Amino acid sequence: MDFVSGQILKVDKPLHWTSFDVVKRVRGVLTRRHGVKRFKVGHAGTLDPLATGVMLICTGRATKRIDELQAGEKEYVATVRFGATTPSYDLETQIDATYPTDNLCRQAIADVLPKFTGAIMQVPPIFSAVKIDGQRAYKMARKGTTPEIQAKPIVISELELLHYNSETHEARLRVVCSKGTYIRSLARDLGEALKCGAHLTGLRRTRVGTTSIYDCADVAQLIEGLKTIELEFPEDFENNKAKKI
Repeated sequence: MDFVSGQILKVDKPLHWTSFDVVKRVRGVLTRRHGVKRFKVGHAGTLDPLATGVMLICTGRATKRIDELQAGEKEYVATVRFGATTPSYDLETQIDATYPTDNLCRQAIADVLPKFTGAIMQVPPIFSAVKIDGQRAYKMARKGTTPEIQAKPIVISELELLHYNSETHEARLRVVCSKGTYIRSLARDLGEALKCGAHLTGLRRTRVGTTSIYDCADVAQLIEGLKTIELEFPEDFENNKAKKI
């Protein structure tokens, strides 16, 4: 395979790994195998450490396609717990408030979903990489500052309730959405709409564009494959070896 001219690797990101962790591992293998100090590797769409699923890793000249790839429609399976909130809207931070769930039921959740389907405005989480006056919002939030973040237009084309556990008050949702959608914010908004609070307890990205989770390799398997796969080199490889390829 010619990783310099460019390849798109389809990876199932593990839990607790950052997106950069995956990129770093792939870049390390390719740098050593090509005998260069620098090698272009990037990803098309960040996944939080607490999320798993589809990541597209671009190498070499395929990194020019990152904007195109990450603009593709995304599909997620999300687990939302009702009755409690956290500052980060997920499990990154501790529960800061609890609410009664006496009137919560599967039908009540199903009834509110259409309000969040279609073209809507969404406020990103304060614990996010959104920039405010040149600073990342999550860095400000971790210092105790509550940044004011403006709502952004997104599209949620499909929002389906797959399961509801009345004992744990957790719902599993299938979400098909546009680039820029925060599923953590969707969890927060659903909790507010139902007046019982909510936060995200699990997230798996099952599709990016036309790439399904079933097309993706386990990270460990991918890394081992990259160590042994036969390499191809473009004609100008030796001339460009000193550059970041």
